[in-house]
Amino acid sequence: MTEPKSIRKSESDQKHWARDLKVTLWTLIVPPTIWAVHFLFCYLWVAVTCAKSPTPGTALTGFPLATLIATIVALLAIVAAGYIARVQSETPGDPAPHEQGTAIDRLRFLALSTRLLAGLSFVAVIFTALPVIIFGDCR
Repeated sequence: MTEPKSIRKSESDQKHWARDLKVTLWTLIVPPTIWAVHFLFCYLWVAVTCAKSPTPGTALTGFPLATLIATIVALLAIVAAGYIARVQSETPGDPAPHEQGTAIDRLRFLALSTRLLAGLSFVAVIFTALPVIIFGDCR
């Protein structure tokens, strides 16, 4: 069964758009930065909420929902960065070993590094959200 031409063209346009983006060292730090912002949000929110509560065992009202929404947004942004990096790492070029530092080789190296950092950041965001979801109160 073949896919309609409109679907194939749309996927081709997306890959072309992602491949045309300029890759720099700044794109390499996007996934860890998203994780760091998520980390700060989760832990600062818990600290402020628990500091305002009169008793130590107070439940975090509304916070698991806020954590869930922040986690989903962070994961989607990391997946988008990883997708763009995956498309860019598949840019055709010379096979290994890479003895000359060509622009394509640098692009593929940075894209692969970004993919690896996106995977690590994805797992880190999940581990950051787990304590709030599991415990759900100020202990």
